[in-house]
Amino acid sequence: MTNVRTPDVVPHLMHLMGVGRTDVAGDPFPHVPDVVPAADARTPDAADERLPHLADTSTPATVTPTPPTTRLASADLWTPREFEAAARARLAPEHYDYFAGGAGDEVTVRANEAAFDRLSLVPRVLRGAGRPGTDVTLPGGRAAMPVLVAPTAFHRLADPEGERATARAAARAGTIMIVSMASTVAVGEVAAAAPEATLWFQLYVQPDMAFTETLVRRAEAAGCRALVVTVDSPARGLRDRERQHGFHDLPEGMACENLRDGGRVRPIVMSPEISWEHIDRLRQMTALPIVLKGVAHPADARLALDHGVSGLMVSNHGGRQLDTVPAAVDLLPEIVAAVGGAVPVLMDGGVRRGTDVLKAMALGAGAVAVGRPVIWGLAADGERGVTRVLDLLRSEVEHALTLCGCASVHDLDPGMVRRSCR
Repeated sequence: MTNVRTPDVVPHLMHLMGVGRTDVAGDPFPHVPDVVPAADARTPDAADERLPHLADTSTPATVTPTPPTTRLASADLWTPREFEAAARARLAPEHYDYFAGGAGDEVTVRANEAAFDRLSLVPRVLRGAGRPGTDVTLPGGRAAMPVLVAPTAFHRLADPEGERATARAAARAGTIMIVSMASTVAVGEVAAAAPEATLWFQLYVQPDMAFTETLVRRAEAAGCRALVVTVDSPARGLRDRERQHGFHDLPEGMACENLRDGGRVRPIVMSPEISWEHIDRLRQMTALPIVLKGVAHPADARLALDHGVSGLMVSNHGGRQLDTVPAAVDLLPEIVAAVGGAVPVLMDGGVRRGTDVLKAMALGAGAVAVGRPVIWGLAADGERGVTRVLDLLRSEVEHALTLCGCASVHDLDPGMVRRSCR
């Protein structure tokens, strides 16, 4: 099968390692940045569009690790904004902008959070609900709270322990971590570092289906309980912040460890030829539940049911792919209606407080995933920072449920949400 390259704006990024998703939101979240100014863009040719990766080479890396600074105690931080400020103070500017930024004018990045501000909760009273339950059961396992860790790349840019620290924090919180295909720690090592963690694996289907199968087998061997297949990336998003910084490489000694193939690290190939046929082949390849991440249109949600997926994740990639896509929570109700309860519908994008979680679940989400807040916690205070972020979110969810008169997250319904005209 011939792969078609989307506009080749970053030819020398081939030296870089592939990126993940997601959002920092992820998920996803992030992808490796463009580094050539927009004026240098060329027209497409017949080659692959590849996310660059850090290959094994003697050439020194061009980006140095963030210099160590004194960390604030995460116990003194109470809001996502405080964690973000602490993370920004510690991260190199190009690394902060890599995690924080999005495509184009970042309209969608801003919309994801702003959309939650336009939604209001309408509580019920005198229901004798008692202390609320927050656990959810999903195709790939149970979580003690409806807040999952979204797949995001390059955790070792935020903390030396990287994805190991994040996984230990997720295990402590009793929630699910979705490990990015572009993680800087191999999925098997992530699993070994946090044996109690429930892990899912985020995957970009590669045109080389043999290598795709290799990735699937690595996820299975690590004990991952589901595959989260990112489907909104036939090409990489164009991110101005990353081009302006010239951020095009990882520090020496870092690589997308899941992409190792013999003596090299493969690039992530984003091909516009990936189709529903590839999802069918993936289903034949593994018995793991498959969740499609990046579904935005109701017609695609209905098609997904025809192809036997186990779940959907409504996502605009944290605003990192196509700018001006609607906010994820605004897309959610139509996707929920399209699947009619046949499979769980998750969402990521813009979730920052426990009240956001309730709003999404009232509109039909089975759970939400958070990317950037986890990265801010990791950069601010390593494993303790991620633990603090997740603990705060769970506490806020419980508190908001109590004030809404709900015995559990399953008591939420669309009538408890109002949309303002702001």
